Amino acid sequence: MGMPRPVLIATAALAGALLLAPPPATAAPRKPQPPVREGGGRDTAVAVAPAAAASRALGAPTPALRHDTGYPRHTVLVPPPVNPADKSVKLGLTPYHAIAPKLNELQKLSDRVSVEVAGRSAGGHELYLVTVTAPETAAQARDQERMRESIEHSPAAAAKDRKIKSAYKAPLFINNNIHGNEWEGTDAALKLIERLATADDARTTELLSKSRIHLNVTANPDGRIAGTRANANGFDLNRDFITGSQPESCAIRQIAIDKQPVMMLDLHGYVNGTLIEPTTPPHGENYEYDLFLKNSYANALGMEAAINGLGYTPQKDGVQPAIIPFRDQQEGWDDWPPIFTPQYMPFHGTVAAHTVEFPTRVNGQDYDTQPVDELRRRSTINTAIAGAAMRATLDYALDHRASVIADQIEIFRRGSAGEAQRPVSEETVPGVPGIGPEDVYTAEFPRAYVIPAGSGQRSATAAARLVDHLAANDVQVVRADEGFRLNGRMYPAGSYVVDMHQPKRGLANVILADGRDISADVSAMYDISGWSLGLLWGATVDRVEDGRLRVEGRTVQAAAPTGHVAPHGDLALRLDDPKELTAVNSLLAQGVRVRRTDDGTAVVPGSARAQARVLADRYGVAFRATEQRGTADLHRTRVAAAVTPGELFSLREMGFDVVPVSTAVLNAGFDWSAADVLYVSTGLSYKALDPAARAALDGFLKGGGGVVGLGSTGAAFNTDARLLAATAVEGHGDANGVVRVVNAGGPVTGGASGHSFVYSPLWFTGLGAGVRADQSYGSGNPLVSGHWRALKSGSGGPLDAAGRASVVSGTSAQGSQVVLFGTQPLFRAHPKGVFAQLGRALLTTGE
Repeated sequence: MGMPRPVLIATAALAGALLLAPPPATAAPRKPQPPVREGGGRDTAVAVAPAAAASRALGAPTPALRHDTGYPRHTVLVPPPVNPADKSVKLGLTPYHAIAPKLNELQKLSDRVSVEVAGRSAGGHELYLVTVTAPETAAQARDQERMRESIEHSPAAAAKDRKIKSAYKAPLFINNNIHGNEWEGTDAALKLIERLATADDARTTELLSKSRIHLNVTANPDGRIAGTRANANGFDLNRDFITGSQPESCAIRQIAIDKQPVMMLDLHGYVNGTLIEPTTPPHGENYEYDLFLKNSYANALGMEAAINGLGYTPQKDGVQPAIIPFRDQQEGWDDWPPIFTPQYMPFHGTVAAHTVEFPTRVNGQDYDTQPVDELRRRSTINTAIAGAAMRATLDYALDHRASVIADQIEIFRRGSAGEAQRPVSEETVPGVPGIGPEDVYTAEFPRAYVIPAGSGQRSATAAARLVDHLAANDVQVVRADEGFRLNGRMYPAGSYVVDMHQPKRGLANVILADGRDISADVSAMYDISGWSLGLLWGATVDRVEDGRLRVEGRTVQAAAPTGHVAPHGDLALRLDDPKELTAVNSLLAQGVRVRRTDDGTAVVPGSARAQARVLADRYGVAFRATEQRGTADLHRTRVAAAVTPGELFSLREMGFDVVPVSTAVLNAGFDWSAADVLYVSTGLSYKALDPAARAALDGFLKGGGGVVGLGSTGAAFNTDARLLAATAVEGHGDANGVVRVVNAGGPVTGGASGHSFVYSPLWFTGLGAGVRADQSYGSGNPLVSGHWRALKSGSGGPLDAAGRASVVSGTSAQGSQVVLFGTQPLFRAHPKGVFAQLGRALLTTGE
């Protein structure tokens, strides 16, 4: 890292030209501590989500937002039933059930206010998107859409378009309450909507004539009501970009695509003083960081002045001055992974995106222990600070409308032209002090990516899912009409090509690239550091560095169908993909006799061809002809699971029958006749079971019940219950990323990918007789992308893990089949191509 950032306080003009002065020059310089953000680190919460929430998330399409009508486009919302238990009530904030009536009133009050339902949450609650703008006819709205399309798809022409410069309304996006127990952004948004709906001053009129202000009133109604950070599936939605597993994050993704905001805010809590992005290194390498930093830093100064100008003080209110991490800190708040909303939005053209953290805590222990009056005092402060941040951002957007639109056009122009990124420096980003070499992160974009068809593809099912995901993220994908040669290799017709000369090349690269090992760059990361869908989602993806790209084909909105059923004989279904696990679990639930081969392939009798056709069409899986008979019967596996929310969701995605358990559940009495396998990754300690619960569990194990253990909790359970002779060695607890692995074959890892995902990696030594190493970490440094350092002792690093067993299996002395994982194959429902290893382990131990 370079020298500490200089501490600067700037002034900014707010609405009505109110000028705010900086603190006195004699004020002592601040020395803020690195922030402690809620939710950082490995997921450890015990999943308890109802199956209905997973069904809603897996089954509900995200609605596209309309472009063919003008504004206002009033929607009469149906208010949900009054819920006195809504956690917002105690804070004096707006409960979810009161939002719809308020929005209905505002739509009646003003022709500037429009409401759309952008989707439903996992808990079934409507997501309200409000647009505030000057009225538009349908023709005017279509003209705005034409200009928006031109900015993205014809950026060179758009840069010269006089009408865009004079008439395009800058889209702005304010995202509120994505963490359900960080409430106040919603209330500030409602106050802002009402003010903009009724204000008659010249500046408001100009603002609404030159911009559209889109507000996601509450991004997480499930959590708002329950007072939880997560949604009804237990997901932290601000970690679901770029996986897109939850309906709420998919709704935000669609807003980003359809509205294409030039600026956005994401309102959070609670860190004192108020934290305002931009952040410390490392910075996301795949977007145009020079344009992002230029605007984000300048807008941050305006928000800082507005927030400090409210007059709150440490002595009077317990409120510290605002902090801009890029300026005030060296590390501790990075913007490296694309999983956060403000780190995802730049790929859709947002040139200033901010996490803003309110200062006064009202959640967690404070919610339960502080007096109501004190909580309401704090929530009032937070609401005022959120409002100040919103108003300052609107001021910046209005005062810099021409430049932020031009910068968005420039993002897309660089991508379409295939130009190199501009490394940040004090010369390339004038006005931003303290830029050093530690801030320079750029990507080397390839000429193209190819997702092959036919024999060159590991899994057609996985390839189709990846193509669908690219298209859902608005990445342009072309399906080749004919075979073609690229970089000396021949690809068959039907292969998919991602030309990296496209407006959203940064997003394409985020999804498909291997990523980077940044272990040497900073001492620690806040959250995950590696995420390659190209390596982790089960498809073959070829990176093409150069060459003339001439491929005849058409841009696709979805992959071609991949389902297939052989017309004769028995059928083989590879179990390499979660959709294949879903299909086999469906067959088992229907009473079809399915057997497995030694490498884990499922053998389905020809008599079930009709059922197979339905599943092939539904899930895109391929049933091939086979003469194999299999070596063991598979059974419908009932899983008692002490797991994280991401794991529970993934098990349900694969069609397993799951009952969530924990130490408390087992101590309360559990009917083990309802389970075939116990899966332990968090929240269950063998030692903490009372005598009756332990005896019941021991009976389950002696009766042949299977066990799958994951991570340190699973390894401790294995040791305490005296199952497999294997010693678990813990690596660095914060280490995470994509790793190379070597598979030994067999029913758990036969044919599996050569890459996996780790968080707090483990490996196994001292394997006893009969304990098999099903998978091992690769030789040398197994980390491909992410952050994995050794501990201060020098141990626990990736070199220590190299060649060591990452997945082991065997039969315990009690007769249980046991599989232990040192990797994280279901982490936050993300590494789709690794799911099957866990699914196979459950089927195998359930035999």
